[in-house]
Amino acid sequence: MIPKARPPPCNQSGQACKSTTTSQYMLLVFSFLLMSIGAGGIRSSSLAFGANQLDKGDNNPNKHRVLESFFTWYYTSSIASVLIALTGIVYLQDRLGWKIGFGVPAILMFLSALFFYLASPFYIKPKVRSNVFASFIQVIVVACKNRKLRYPSHNSNYHHKNDSGPTEKLRFLNKACIIKKPEDVKPNGVAANPWNLCTVEQVEELKAFIRVMPLCSTGIIISINMSQSSFPLLQAQSMDRHLTKGFEIPAGSFGMFLMIALTLWVFLYDQGLVEMSALWLIIPNCLNGIAEAFSSIGSTEFYYSELPRSMSSIASALLGLGMAVASLLASVILSAVDKYTKGEGTESWVSSNINMGHYEYYYWLLAVLTAFNLIYFVACCSQYGPSVDVDITKKMMELSDDDD
Repeated sequence: MIPKARPPPCNQSGQACKSTTTSQYMLLVFSFLLMSIGAGGIRSSSLAFGANQLDKGDNNPNKHRVLESFFTWYYTSSIASVLIALTGIVYLQDRLGWKIGFGVPAILMFLSALFFYLASPFYIKPKVRSNVFASFIQVIVVACKNRKLRYPSHNSNYHHKNDSGPTEKLRFLNKACIIKKPEDVKPNGVAANPWNLCTVEQVEELKAFIRVMPLCSTGIIISINMSQSSFPLLQAQSMDRHLTKGFEIPAGSFGMFLMIALTLWVFLYDQGLVEMSALWLIIPNCLNGIAEAFSSIGSTEFYYSELPRSMSSIASALLGLGMAVASLLASVILSAVDKYTKGEGTESWVSSNINMGHYEYYYWLLAVLTAFNLIYFVACCSQYGPSVDVDITKKMMELSDDDD
């Protein structure tokens, strides 16, 4: 699109190719940055936005079932779009070049933004109540201020809205909602200074977030395994990709088998050495798809059900946060393996020449990390409990029955 944005083509006469200039490299990085910001904004909010359209309040008996169905179909539609990209868009890029290959997604993105804007009058738009992260900071600050106070013996000494006392887990945070003086609470029940007194609800929101984070971190390893897309691409380029004499599967399209296996699992909740068939890559891609289906959908449902409704946007963004951290760690692990397994006259495990490298060692390393992650996950599950105490939950249910 912009001729000066890339280095000139390499000369076939054998002269050294010119490298990219600083401005060309910065333009490329800036383009990736814009893509990351746009994708991050959409992925972190679209799930919570869609759930808000189906949220009819706590009195809806089918609320949880409707949300579970929505999460499943949301993820299925997302995978379907990736599947289209890995087949149709990759084919266009492979056959017609980058201009057409990137131009088609740009047009589709413009149309989606246009349709979203035209339908905006029909959306449910809940009002923003408060900044959740500011509330977290307030709880931590007030808890530190009140660190020398003794815990009261009655729940009436805590500042609450629903007549419920704080839970016993992470008890040190409970001091943030201790009423020291009657004048700390206004006649309308609001704290006179939110930096001196917090509500029980604020404290429990922070507790829920803290307790969910260890379980969220267990999804990083599986996302690292999902981030190894460059190796199957390199493997596919080195293998026979012909289905027929006239049709060859693009190397970048083999990720579609992962997406196909993932989508199907959601609904179900030539053997040579030289020219080895690339269809052998279908098996690990299918296994990865099944694993990601279990991890992604289950994690999203867990975050959304355990965190308070005021943190629904955070709940929908935790999966993406874990995937982002996993991508960074995957790059660190890959760089470390490439550096420390390369010797004089020997290729590294992840050499670009798959016949000289040892990809099996690298995958065994990922398998060992995954095994340790499984142990860590079991430990987190054994320590995790409900967000509120059982007796408080029963009391609130009894009060609800009395009101009916």
